Amino acid sequence: MISGNYFTNNPDLQLQFESIIDWEEIVTAYEDGFTDAEEYKKTGNDKLSLAPSSLQEALDYYKATLESVGEIIGNELAPRAAEIDKIGLKYDNGKVIFPAPMQEAMKAVREAGLLPYAIGRKYGGLGMPATAQALAMEMVSRGDGAFGIAAGCFNLAETIEKYGSKEQIDKYVPMMAEGTLCGAMALTEPDYGSDLPNLQTKAVKDANGQWRLTGTKRFITHACGFADIPSVILTLARTGSPTGGARGLSFFIVKTQDVFIASIEKKMGLHSSPTCEVVYENSPAELIGVEGYGLVRYSMGMMNTARLSIAAQATGIASAAYFEAKKYASERKQFGKFIQDIPGVKKMLTHMDREIAAMRSILLEASRSVDLYLWREEHLKHRAVDEKEIKKDEQIKFWEKLANLFTPLSKYYISEMANRIADNALQIHGGSGYTEDYVVSKIYRDARITNIYEGTTQLQIVACIGGVVSGMSPTGFLRAYLDKETSKFAATDRLLRVRKLFESVATAFSEIKDSATRDSLAFEVVESTARCINGILLERSASRLKDTQKTDRLALAAEYHIDSLAILESNLIKLQERGKA
Repeated sequence: MISGNYFTNNPDLQLQFESIIDWEEIVTAYEDGFTDAEEYKKTGNDKLSLAPSSLQEALDYYKATLESVGEIIGNELAPRAAEIDKIGLKYDNGKVIFPAPMQEAMKAVREAGLLPYAIGRKYGGLGMPATAQALAMEMVSRGDGAFGIAAGCFNLAETIEKYGSKEQIDKYVPMMAEGTLCGAMALTEPDYGSDLPNLQTKAVKDANGQWRLTGTKRFITHACGFADIPSVILTLARTGSPTGGARGLSFFIVKTQDVFIASIEKKMGLHSSPTCEVVYENSPAELIGVEGYGLVRYSMGMMNTARLSIAAQATGIASAAYFEAKKYASERKQFGKFIQDIPGVKKMLTHMDREIAAMRSILLEASRSVDLYLWREEHLKHRAVDEKEIKKDEQIKFWEKLANLFTPLSKYYISEMANRIADNALQIHGGSGYTEDYVVSKIYRDARITNIYEGTTQLQIVACIGGVVSGMSPTGFLRAYLDKETSKFAATDRLLRVRKLFESVATAFSEIKDSATRDSLAFEVVESTARCINGILLERSASRLKDTQKTDRLALAAEYHIDSLAILESNLIKLQERGKA
């Protein structure tokens, strides 16, 4: 794997951080008037000593943190990634043994204080908004997708921080922040994959009022913990009747030592990421939040975060694929010239480059939508504002609707494109890419899971389509968003044509009466939505640049629009013709 600082050696990521992201907007939403810095002045709480007290201090803090992540991942993890994958995991009677080089890399990240990127400062975390977190997650996953998952599991503490009681937060979150306690998310069961309302793992109270769980969960990442570090397993279980549906499910904390890890899956990729089958047998558990709200409130809230994490992971894997392909193409000669100069290869590389720019754009826009509703909601809760009043807040309502659309949209688009980019990277390597001599084969295998787990692409389409249809109504939130963002710059003719085609796609879909036909064409509508939004984001980003950078960005956007025009024309024909049937 290519080494180096993954923050400073990635031009598009640098461009996003330095010139494109509206940090004033993000910092205002997250830092809440720099209350952590004010509290540090009053209390001297060491955990808040690095809290910024101004916009510039916040930017300096985020940048220094991301530079440190890029340095340690690019120079400590990346050189070990192929070896970690080759060694893989071993399973012995309930115990999972991790590769020593992976443990060494995790130790380096922990000792550098970079592990708790998604955890609040007052609990020992780094305290960064979702937008900065996305960049960190991308870089970690570029180094190694499996390691990125492991780091993300420690950061599941944010779920306890958000939904747990004060006692649960104080008990578990600081330990997860310091890296002495891992996390896992246990939703799926052997007979119920994404069909969460019908889960059957049962939770009952014993004579002493202790909740106890019985059942089996499958495909549970890091339920075994990490090396000698145990996990707290955030588990969805049934407290109501077996036929009670979503309202009969509640959310629990269960400890690794109170379950049995029956096996780990043998997977085509992510060889050092443990995917466990977990047996609960009268296992003691702690209820999180309110009984009966496990799926409709807590698991769904956690799922949006998980989707964003996988979108960031897929962006990192795609970046790794692109940089490996670019390096190989600049060194490999055929027909008397480097293969990067062969038109077919050059076309593949330029397509990969602009698609990654689009992927990173929608990832950061989804992160922005989370930042602009979640932290406002959390800050109002901390001020003891009535929940009914919070729900009426127009800013929260608008950005939460966008977040509920953008998180599955980004997960679908980025994971699908990451697979295509990994495939092209392997193709550029030719026969060598099909061997284990080059790391691109590992990248190709790792990419394949991203459009499957945390909800397949097909389920992301289901999660998106309602928001697209309602959002594109005459007074819909998505239409308002598109109008507002497009008004910030002078849109090119090609972008205006893409927007017009998207309007036609949305209209054609709404005119189809047969529900089965509509369901079969939802993908075309969601794909068209993503292409239109990405086109706007690319041109909006160009408007924030100057000179050569602006010219280059507009040229990239123009090529992206050409692809989009062809795709949307095709999608419109499908809707119009099949809608007649």
